[in-house]
Amino acid sequence: MFNRNRSLQQVAAIVSISLVAGCSLLGEEGSDDAGPIVVGTTSAPSTLDPAAAWDGSWELFRNVYQTLLSYPNGATEPKADAASCDFSDNTSRTYRCKLREGLVFSNGDKLDAQAVKHTFDRILAINAPTGPAGLLGSLDKVEAVGDREIVFRLNKPDATFPFVLATPGMSLVAPDDYPAKALREDTDGVVGSGPYTLKNFKENDRAELVRNDRYEGSADRKNDAVTIRYFQDSGAMVEALRGKQIDITYQGLAADDIVTLESKGEKNKGLQLVEGDASNINYLVFNPKDPWSEKIAVRRAVAQVIDRAAIAHKVYKGTVDPLYSMVPKGLTGHTTAFFDDFGDPDPDKARAILAEDGITDPVPLTLWYTTDRYGSDTALEFKEIKAQLEASGLFEVTLKSRPWKTYVVGYQKGEYPVFGRGWAPDFPDADNFIAPFVGEQNALGTPYPAKKITQVLLPRSREKSDRANVVKDFQEAQQILVEDARLLPLWQGKQYIAANEDVSGGERALDPSTIMMVWELSRKTSW
Repeated sequence: MFNRNRSLQQVAAIVSISLVAGCSLLGEEGSDDAGPIVVGTTSAPSTLDPAAAWDGSWELFRNVYQTLLSYPNGATEPKADAASCDFSDNTSRTYRCKLREGLVFSNGDKLDAQAVKHTFDRILAINAPTGPAGLLGSLDKVEAVGDREIVFRLNKPDATFPFVLATPGMSLVAPDDYPAKALREDTDGVVGSGPYTLKNFKENDRAELVRNDRYEGSADRKNDAVTIRYFQDSGAMVEALRGKQIDITYQGLAADDIVTLESKGEKNKGLQLVEGDASNINYLVFNPKDPWSEKIAVRRAVAQVIDRAAIAHKVYKGTVDPLYSMVPKGLTGHTTAFFDDFGDPDPDKARAILAEDGITDPVPLTLWYTTDRYGSDTALEFKEIKAQLEASGLFEVTLKSRPWKTYVVGYQKGEYPVFGRGWAPDFPDADNFIAPFVGEQNALGTPYPAKKITQVLLPRSREKSDRANVVKDFQEAQQILVEDARLLPLWQGKQYIAANEDVSGGERALDPSTIMMVWELSRKTSW
């Protein structure tokens, strides 16, 4: 398993908006007499089939499906869930798991070694453009040994493999309900073995979860039912919180709403705000198929003009931090490579970069962003980026946008010259902020060979279980990313959860990938 000298800290501070005598965010857990706990988020799933999702759909998957390994409360390394697992050799190439006894899916079907093999074979066979197959690049084959033992044979050493198994992308599915070579046609239901079953689902509206009585795993459920409501914008979500239509928010609070919630006042009475560190990042992607974006001078000129501090403070009101590396602060291997190379924003330096490539006229660029994935501030962020680039006199910028479901299809097809993405880690390691974005097949749909990274640095780093020994490899990888400027980091987020004061568990409910484990939520019975 990994040994880290630094790891993600989940919750750094708790801001109490309403000071009620004796009130504690860690109050006693109560019953569900008031009905299901209702969670609000702006992050709706794009699919219910794990083989098709390498995105925010994982937030729902974590609660209705089960994985072989997971993160118990407070853990930063994977622990046993459906199975206990470990490398059975000293080369990190053979990984064995033994299932708990008596596991079944929510429909009563047996969850055995064959079902696990089916799950992983299926991900690779379908190889969905938006799916998690890219995480299994080191997997050669899966063997089922008897009813309960699974052996993963890797084609190369990979000390990160346990972390891959703990991601919701590796959610276990029932063979009779999830075809071996096709995505599931039933888009309304889920057959999983997780802590909850999906009682009802209405796309972009709500997911109603109820306790799965057949569940056997590591989750200690503090409630019997949770409803997740999906909102289009932060303002409507906060008003629903104030109106007690929801109990707690998860993803998508806008900066202005966070600032307002931090202030005391009658309209915030009875609310609490939890602030925590996070490792989610926001960045720009340049498509090399575009005649302008393929020019390294154009990409480096953009990098020289972008003012991250202005974005963080003007748009996000200090609720995010400027980021100068694809690997965020708090993880082993983080650097400030973009600042080291480019320094402060400087249009004159950018003009010189373009002139060296013979570019003297303003460069036309079309920037794309999604309207409903990363919160209400995304449009403001891209307006600020447009203003910065055009103020330099070096660029003419057109902004375009789409809802997430069609936005994903567009960037996977390579339709966007420059586009914005956010990334919440699959697991808390620097590997997961570099590997998903490089190679011929990656999470961005834009091939990025980066052979030194994919053929030397990543394989070498994965041979080392002690992650303190991979710093030099990741520093070199990040320097390559800076020189290419195909990926341009902008900011690193913080995690904010707003809740009614009678809800407990918000500070415990986030795993190391800041995915909400809704089973940690409960209502208080005393103050």
